[in-house]
Amino acid sequence: MNLAISGLKYIEEIKNGNYTIEEFVSKTLEQIQKLDGKLHAFLSLNDKAIDQAKKLDKKIQKNEKIGACFGMPISIKDNICVKGTKTTCASKMLEDFVAPYEATVISKLKSEDAIIIGKTNMDEFAMGLTTEFSAFGPSRNPWNHDYVPGGSSGGSAVAVRALECVASLGSDTGGSVRNPASFCSVVGYKPTYGLVSRYGLISYANSIEQIGPLTRTVEDLAFILNIISGIDDKDNTTVDNKNEDYLSEIDAGVEGKKIGIIKEMIGDGADKEVVSATNNAVKKFENLGAKCEEISLDMVDYSVAAYYTISATEAGSNLARYDNLRYGFDFPLEGFEFNSYISKARKNFGPEVTRRLIVGGFVPSAGFAGKYFLKALKVKSKLTAEVNEAFKKVDLLLAPTVPICPFKLGEKIDDPIALFLIDFNTVTANLTGKPAISIPFELSDGLPIGIQLLAKSMHDKALLQAAYALQNTVHLPEIQL
Repeated sequence: MNLAISGLKYIEEIKNGNYTIEEFVSKTLEQIQKLDGKLHAFLSLNDKAIDQAKKLDKKIQKNEKIGACFGMPISIKDNICVKGTKTTCASKMLEDFVAPYEATVISKLKSEDAIIIGKTNMDEFAMGLTTEFSAFGPSRNPWNHDYVPGGSSGGSAVAVRALECVASLGSDTGGSVRNPASFCSVVGYKPTYGLVSRYGLISYANSIEQIGPLTRTVEDLAFILNIISGIDDKDNTTVDNKNEDYLSEIDAGVEGKKIGIIKEMIGDGADKEVVSATNNAVKKFENLGAKCEEISLDMVDYSVAAYYTISATEAGSNLARYDNLRYGFDFPLEGFEFNSYISKARKNFGPEVTRRLIVGGFVPSAGFAGKYFLKALKVKSKLTAEVNEAFKKVDLLLAPTVPICPFKLGEKIDDPIALFLIDFNTVTANLTGKPAISIPFELSDGLPIGIQLLAKSMHDKALLQAAYALQNTVHLPEIQL
């Protein structure tokens, strides 16, 4: 049995009777058992997965109607609620929290008979870029275990690349799906803001975060997006996509399309290998009939500072609920007054969450809001206007997903500024609400480099068509697991 097949190929094999769902799910669990002691992609597994697979097999045998996923094993980042399952956000603060309700994306996947295979590791409360800030230990890059897999959805990217699931859902606040997708060589997607419901995603920065899929192929990603996208009355920021089919006409190509190469994203801070890969991607697009030209977005230089100011402010508000009275861990009340109890309880937050909470309390405070938070909002507004103006001249924007190659575990963990700058190329999509995708493109010294494309809001279909066209020019060697 080949676990490396795409999701669409998996469905075909199940329909043709070449595999049973139980066989494939069992093999997937064996793969997790074999590899996850080293990779640490998962924080918990679904102990009912085999039983669920058997029930679906029986439905197939009886010619009963079955959902579009046909029991496809899908992993879920551990900040998305699955009813009756632990949802820890990779934090000691929520170590024993069992979700009492289901995220909309989970309801939609289950309605199409997907099997949730397990919950994946992440940076605590999605605050990080390497998955090293998980309270339960880091995930490791499947291409080289000494290297980071990216973050914060690192466990999801590792699981997809290591054939521990067919697809995964992550969340992307400043690049948290695309960054690990690039570092692990999978496809990662940040949809148009509002295209996918955030109901059941544990909040970090509501105004810019989105749930997004990670898969091994662009067509699998389009298939998952078809299921999870659309309006949701539980999330009033969702938009009506009129049941768009992202998989149809995915092979439309890019002939005649105009692509802008973002000058600021391949500047001084980019590794030479990354710049070379980007130039190669431009040549591939030109060979496919696209017209490529360099384009400048001046406000990109201020995007990281604006992003961390806004996201920390929203995080400070969202994480105020973790006072150990409403959510938390077993910690007796006796011997404390109110403020000292909460202060003591919050010492269970890790260093990155603590750092961002402190910033998030400071920048919007009286006397400083105008200097920091309101200025960050102005940058967000100006950047959005600049990107919208660029899209009057071009159909797509192109840049490397991450300006540097994957690096070793521990190499940057004590340098928050260096870590923040890893987000330089990804935060623009979040601040402007635009869809963005990372496509596996090259290997440098055995480690992956991804290429990022952005499109206009609600032009997700055109973006996936361009990503599919690029994907079909790429032939990477098989990973040795």
